[in-house]
Amino acid sequence: MLFTVLGVAINALFFFITYNFGFPVYLDTVGTMLVAVVGGIFPSITTAVLSNVFCALISHETIYFGFVNALIAIVTAWFIREKSLKKISNTILYILVVGSLSGILSALIQHFFLEKIQMQSIQAFIEVFSANTSLGKFTLHILLSIVLNLIDKGISIGIALFFAYIIPQNICDKVRNSGWKQRPLSTEEVKSFNVVSNNTSHPLRTRMAFMLIAGALAITVIMSFVGIRLYYDNAKNEKAQSAKNAASFAAETVSPYAISEYVSKGEAASGYRETEEMLYKIRNNSLGVENLYVFQVQSDGFHVVFDLNSDKEKALSAGDVVPFKEEFVPYKEELLAGKEVEPIEMSSMKGWFLTTSCPINDDNGICRGYVVAEVSLYYMARYLWDFLIRVILVMSSFFIVIIAIALWAAGYGLVYPINSLAMSVENFISAGDDQAKLDTAVRQMRSIDIRTGDELEKMYYTICDMALKQTEKIRSIRRFSDSTLKMQDGLIITMADMVENRDSDTGAHVQKTSEYVRIIVEGLHKKGYYHEKISDKFMSDVVRSAPLHDIGKINVSDKILNKPGKLTDEEFEIMKSHTSAGKEIIEKVINTVKGESYLREARNMAAYHHERWDGAGYPEGLHGEVIPLSARIMAVADVFDALTSPRVYKPAFPLDKALAIISEGSGTQFDPKCVEVLMDSIPEVKVVLRKYNQYV
Repeated sequence: MLFTVLGVAINALFFFITYNFGFPVYLDTVGTMLVAVVGGIFPSITTAVLSNVFCALISHETIYFGFVNALIAIVTAWFIREKSLKKISNTILYILVVGSLSGILSALIQHFFLEKIQMQSIQAFIEVFSANTSLGKFTLHILLSIVLNLIDKGISIGIALFFAYIIPQNICDKVRNSGWKQRPLSTEEVKSFNVVSNNTSHPLRTRMAFMLIAGALAITVIMSFVGIRLYYDNAKNEKAQSAKNAASFAAETVSPYAISEYVSKGEAASGYRETEEMLYKIRNNSLGVENLYVFQVQSDGFHVVFDLNSDKEKALSAGDVVPFKEEFVPYKEELLAGKEVEPIEMSSMKGWFLTTSCPINDDNGICRGYVVAEVSLYYMARYLWDFLIRVILVMSSFFIVIIAIALWAAGYGLVYPINSLAMSVENFISAGDDQAKLDTAVRQMRSIDIRTGDELEKMYYTICDMALKQTEKIRSIRRFSDSTLKMQDGLIITMADMVENRDSDTGAHVQKTSEYVRIIVEGLHKKGYYHEKISDKFMSDVVRSAPLHDIGKINVSDKILNKPGKLTDEEFEIMKSHTSAGKEIIEKVINTVKGESYLREARNMAAYHHERWDGAGYPEGLHGEVIPLSARIMAVADVFDALTSPRVYKPAFPLDKALAIISEGSGTQFDPKCVEVLMDSIPEVKVVLRKYNQYV
């Protein structure tokens, strides 16, 4: 508000100086441009209109140019936001646009509405120049107006930019952000919110602007109509009274006993010319009276006694008969009876008149004739039209202010806070159960800092509290879930260790295969293999389920598990049954514990980790990608650990040999992509081997 007042003061000061010194440029938009540069569109529009109101105290015609200055404020704010006036090319373009726009509009207002040029010096220049060129005065006026406005706006924007440069940046930021009812938004954020609002069927800002404009327009129309009607009625009554006075005075001048002679003889009648001269004096000295008549009313119409028409060529002679016009027909009987009738409005090719009549009575009260006085109402219509045009010019600037205030109030007080809150709620919802994203969404929501001081602010804090409590509740549930998962993982490891401890030569097999599984599945994910299958959840399920791949060995006797020599065919068949046994065990657990999807991958790994890519494996002879992906990953990890670990029937193979054997099985025993990933992850594999004291 203070900055707007400063802008108005600057405009008024420059206008006062330039107007009183007779300069051809007024510089009355310097403050408007300064406010637009620093504060934006809404305060600059207010500055422009208020400036014209104050400048009208110096020159009342300035008020009619308010909407031109309001348009200058809009264009300036748009250039600052979209183009920036730091570039000379943009500044030149701005001066050309604003100067041409204001020059053309100013010339049109002066020519068509005010019907005169404001400055006498410009009028004189146009008169002289038009006499020496083929250009018309109107064309010259527009061209000269454009040139002067280009100079005016060029100087004005230069002064405004200079003031804006010397004002400290912190003050500029404070002015620019003073309208926000929340954390100030960037230009990009405002544009994105405007797009969101425009995509709605009934934008709130548009509805508010429409209601305010409709209300202001209705009030303006009503007040204008009432004012015009009051003026019209008052002026009409004044003119009717003036005409009545003239007719009454004329009735006293004309002798009622001479009327019949005047009608029959005309100018030849005694005293006719003297009476006519007196009537002319009465007409000429009566304000607004244009025509004065003396009639003798008979059944066939008005018999002319005197016709003092302002247009002498159309004047009738004594004795002429004028039929009753349509407006007089309702009063015919009263006129024939010699009664006085009320004023009558008449419209004809001659114009728009108000007619009053006064009877000429003799000493016995008998009506011998009528004096009719006419006053023109045409000038009133002209005045009313000018009045409407001036109202439109004045109100147009205030309409722009109303629109600006409506958009400002709706935008800063409702639209932007609501959109900011809606977007933060959407971010909170999209965070799902990701704790980090939830915490970020809550912090972002609280950073909006809505301070509208109304129900919207109350709703904002309610939503913030709800989101915070929901986040903390999810955090508590997550802690409980993590504890449950750790307990489940512990049980899995315990079960796997129970099976492993029965096998004398599979030391740390569960831990190592789990590490290899993790290396392979993460490598597949990085390379983009099986992207439709491998998700964060799949990787977690596979790694967590890996320890259970040999759970079926619990059904195999210790004698077979720990046999140092080669197994017989019968013993090998028993050993192979651990895959089916593992599948059955885990399926029972799945049926008991509903919804534990990670156990489904455990079942696949336990059942099919001895299947081969070429279909020669067991227990079902699956091949290729028909084999579950988790089982294909475990197949590589299981065989690799078996090769690099000592067994009762063999020593541990060196790393190079183990890798060579795995590589030979690519495309026959193993999934080629799983083998490729293992070969590319040798450094990580070595870390695992060192961790479990394996020679590398």
